[in-house]
Amino acid sequence: MNQAVIFDIGQTLVEYKKPLNWSQLYRPALEQVAVDCGYDLSEKDYLCACTVLSKYNTRSYPRKYEVSSTVIFTELLREIHRPATDIERVKRSFYTYFRNDAFIFPEVEGTLKELASRGIHLGTLSDVAYGMDNEYALGDLSDILNYIEYPYTSNDSGYRKPCVEGLLLLAGKMGVDISKVIFVGDEEKDILCAKNAGAYAVLINREKTDQQYGQDAEIHSLDELLDLFGWRQRRPIDILREAGHLMRLIP
Repeated sequence: MNQAVIFDIGQTLVEYKKPLNWSQLYRPALEQVAVDCGYDLSEKDYLCACTVLSKYNTRSYPRKYEVSSTVIFTELLREIHRPATDIERVKRSFYTYFRNDAFIFPEVEGTLKELASRGIHLGTLSDVAYGMDNEYALGDLSDILNYIEYPYTSNDSGYRKPCVEGLLLLAGKMGVDISKVIFVGDEEKDILCAKNAGAYAVLINREKTDQQYGQDAEIHSLDELLDLFGWRQRRPIDILREAGHLMRLIP
């Protein structure tokens, strides 16, 4: 019997309208930073800042180890000749640009509530973008954090997926054998992380496209996860629909 479920965050629990690769949005994000921080940035400043961000773009340059926001934005501020003491304001503005249209998928809270009510340990393991601090990375989960015992990101383990260290760390914190852990994510690296660690790999494929990553199971909405436990109850409307379908089949 599975005893724990760990979730990726982006596109699994929370929908972000921004593309996975932020490179095309560096300029507008930095323009927001300039407004929020009162900077008059030159074209050279924008070029230097974009060069720094590109260096830490894991979609272009995957890495095993996490790099902190302090490292990234200290370097960025140095390149645009702005004081290091501005770092918190700059980070907040930059990250807010990419989070301002995020929302929790509608079926998520009910699913987490059901899992938690049955004693299943719940956690998250998400790779952060550009060293995003947990206060921002987990801030989008504020409405459902009361169901999640172990809200972790790559900041906590120091490793990015598909490295297994994060999952093993969480399993240890939960006191659960990794073979009793379900890991749910929407990308190939999530599935590889789960399989390499020895967890049960569930791909959430909301677009219903052909994605073959070696997943143990595939769902198209998070509430389908309850079917893996055999817990999902049929709603009255579903029963009526099934009855109507049966009646149409009766000659």
